[in-house]
Amino acid sequence: MSMVSAVGTQRRPRAVPGWARLAAAIVVGVVLAAGCRRDQGAPAGPPQAPPDDKPTTALAAPSGGTVDFVERAAALGIEATYRNGGESDQFTILESLGGGVGWFDFDRDGWLDLVATGGGGIAADERITGLPCQLFRSCDGRAFRPVAAEAGIVDHALYSHGVAVGDHDNDGFQDLIVTGYGVPQFWRNMGDGTFTAAPSPAGEDSRWSSSAGWGDLDGDGNLDLYLARYVNWSFDNHPVCTASDAVRDICPPRSFEGLPDAVYLGNGDGTFTDASAAVGLRQDGKGLGVLLADLDVDGDLDIYVANDTTDNFLYVNDGRGHFAEMGLVSGTALDDQGVPNGSMGIDLCDFNRDGLPDLWVTNFEREWFALYRNEGRGYFLHVSRRYGITDIGGLFVGFGTAVDDFNADGWGDIVVTNGHVIKHPDDSPLLQEPLFLRFDGDRFRRGNPEPGSYFALPHMGRGLASGDYDGDGDLDLAIAHVEAPVAILENRFPQSGRSILVQLVGTVSNRDAVGARLEVIAGDAPSPAIQVIGGGSYLSHSDRRLHVVVPAGAGGASPAPALRLRIHWPSGIVQDVALPGAQRELRIVESGDLPGSASGTELGGPS
Repeated sequence: MSMVSAVGTQRRPRAVPGWARLAAAIVVGVVLAAGCRRDQGAPAGPPQAPPDDKPTTALAAPSGGTVDFVERAAALGIEATYRNGGESDQFTILESLGGGVGWFDFDRDGWLDLVATGGGGIAADERITGLPCQLFRSCDGRAFRPVAAEAGIVDHALYSHGVAVGDHDNDGFQDLIVTGYGVPQFWRNMGDGTFTAAPSPAGEDSRWSSSAGWGDLDGDGNLDLYLARYVNWSFDNHPVCTASDAVRDICPPRSFEGLPDAVYLGNGDGTFTDASAAVGLRQDGKGLGVLLADLDVDGDLDIYVANDTTDNFLYVNDGRGHFAEMGLVSGTALDDQGVPNGSMGIDLCDFNRDGLPDLWVTNFEREWFALYRNEGRGYFLHVSRRYGITDIGGLFVGFGTAVDDFNADGWGDIVVTNGHVIKHPDDSPLLQEPLFLRFDGDRFRRGNPEPGSYFALPHMGRGLASGDYDGDGDLDLAIAHVEAPVAILENRFPQSGRSILVQLVGTVSNRDAVGARLEVIAGDAPSPAIQVIGGGSYLSHSDRRLHVVVPAGAGGASPAPALRLRIHWPSGIVQDVALPGAQRELRIVESGDLPGSASGTELGGPS
């Protein structure tokens, strides 16, 4: 989320890497070219276009088909607005981050409920206050009812930003972490429709936190928490910054030192141990997005952190819960010019269906959104130019994002919500249109929304979460805005293939099954990389059920036969389950107690 210079004219030119950074980037490129050739079965592509740093405008005529989402928040009874206190004209960087949303079935009735952070206020006397989160319970997917007060989520001490959902005590009920400016709030789900305030994993540490992600980092079966922190801002460290027309504006992250992230290991009894130093975390960074996933496919959880104007981190797990930071060596720290970006949103995908998990990152204006293709053996290649990402231009400031197959055609699509972070931008509009990018097997192409629809209008977008709230088998969206109501976007795309939502329930592994990998075994057809992740998007939580698409058969007449699902659990157990004929939802419970177990259990209905 790079912004403006600290004093004077604020638009910064694109940074030029130093000789040391450029040399390192060249070394990484040589290693990738020499030692990380793609598998013979991977799709081949034309050479990349020559580098071009000049910002471009968006495509005049989007060619990615129609965008079939319908906004339904008010009709569903969801009214929630994130407040940032910007009306006080204090010009704080605190105002820029915005808030998040989360889909989760907190009462286990089989329907997704919604949580949205409230933000806070900034008074003229420099007092910072918080606003409570909003919680909406689903009424069979047809309407929602506000229940925050009756559920016990009433504390408003925290100026809030993000939500992270995880069953930290493996009792079957999803608990909630709320991040922000102050001590993170930890809400324990009591299993009776209510939450109770529990001691924060961070203790009394009130350093500014942004995104968070749950996952079993040390392999003991208990969820651990990765907490990203932003910058060391306060009213005691609040410089005056000006826009290019000499009016005051919000200062950029480059004006402040970054704060160190943290890891809190779950002890299995509801308590946590601060293991930030022991696991090998760096002390710098300005974290905004967090993703926990098995990026090198070796059976343990790795961590990717989207940092703001500094190198992104890739922490590789040694299998025992200790991490080596390999961002620069892996090719995921910088863009294709060797420059760190203002990175915000993040998601895992396998856009080319080669079985390797790729990384998707949203960035600041005049910085291409980043698609990092997994080359195997821990190496990635920045391929935004090759696959059409740069065609959207450099005007967008991207935040929340999701990569999934929204129209069930067998290829992943990308959704991004956008909006500026300062009050007087020069290069881009303050409010910005969201993006829908459809992949056709060769390039991503921007979708064409109906005039007057949500995707055709500008917004101040921030958090984004995906999930099937209405139970029709496709993925819908919740999007948070700054000083504007949350949007609920119902998926109306014609579904080309068959969608199945698969919930994995760990028994030997952590109950949320974060880190589990799923394969669709259908003859000799390659299976895309599908994983249960921790974190993702920006300040938000998407439904953890895995979206499996069985593409239509030849001629589109019927689905291609998919024989079974194979689950690689974090415990090492491998489990095969027959794919049912017509179910839209499948619940699979971890079965067996030895690596290589091939028994399976399949159940339908709520968890």
